[in-house]
Amino acid sequence: MHFADGAVPEDYLVYVRRKFFWIMGGLLLLFIMLIYSISVGAVTIPPYEVLQTLMGQSVSTKWDSIIWNIRLPQALAAIVAGAGLSVAGVVMQSILRNPLGSPFTLGISNAGAFGAAVSVIILGTGKMQSTAADAVIINNPYMTTIVAFIFCLLATGIILLISRIRAASPEVMVLAGVALSSLFTAGTMFLQYFADDTQLAAVVFWTFGDVGRANWLEFKIMAVVVLLSTLFFMINRWDYNAIDAGDETAKGLGVNVERVRMVGMIVAALVSAVIVSFLGVIGFVGLICPHMVRRLIGDDQRYLIPGSTLLGGILLLASDTAARIIISPYVLPVSILTAFMGAPTFIYLLLRGYRR
Repeated sequence: MHFADGAVPEDYLVYVRRKFFWIMGGLLLLFIMLIYSISVGAVTIPPYEVLQTLMGQSVSTKWDSIIWNIRLPQALAAIVAGAGLSVAGVVMQSILRNPLGSPFTLGISNAGAFGAAVSVIILGTGKMQSTAADAVIINNPYMTTIVAFIFCLLATGIILLISRIRAASPEVMVLAGVALSSLFTAGTMFLQYFADDTQLAAVVFWTFGDVGRANWLEFKIMAVVVLLSTLFFMINRWDYNAIDAGDETAKGLGVNVERVRMVGMIVAALVSAVIVSFLGVIGFVGLICPHMVRRLIGDDQRYLIPGSTLLGGILLLASDTAARIIISPYVLPVSILTAFMGAPTFIYLLLRGYRR
């Protein structure tokens, strides 16, 4: 931002500084949560020794194996998945001008899950097992992601068509998402009907969103996609700010609204497809995190996008940690906790919309 006399008003500096401190505080909290998440579980590891191990100072061979092969990839997968779902949600809410937009509420997550199920069952890109530790092993993650992406694009195209209808309200968009979710859930059930007992158990288990199934390869793929997508969204942050003010205002500022909306939804669909194809359906993270961040640092996309990314990682990491210790030694799928947290928030947003 430029000022005529070259001086920056003190109020603006305070405005920027406050948002910067919130984001820096989020980074610190995320690091603390990461160390705590790695230290707790069926085997408790002191946080100081977790730090030593991560810094290359081996303390115990057994703990090295637990940290590097089990807990660290799981914790990092939770951070990346939460960040990806959250940034996809904040962009969808902005470009659709719909406060209820997210990969889950608009049916995109279920579409990706159906695509991944088609790839795993019909195309044979996944090895089915009946063990609780590894219900599905994705032996061709690229094909699985591509098929999931295709179905995410299909759902995205339907949402974009609906968004072009004049005076389409958030309630209409949500009902459309419910219809899409039901359609793709029915498709997944159809595939399950023709599966044998082992496949049926495996697919049902896979449908539950669980970051514990991610390995280092899957984490790296998700991390690259989420990082590049977030950079793309940050590059287009001014366009999203303009669209927040209305399509006519954005066009008056020289923004190609249709192109920005189309490309933004495609990139958000890619993020959702990658996460869903590896981890299953994890709901509500992309819905509630952007709204929580808006209450803390406002609607400016320059800070809302990185803030939502951080909070998404923190929220899903905290949920996964709680899922591992709440009924230890049993481990709950993280999607159960996110649904318990997200459903009341979703109802609140709907009620607030009706009051308006």
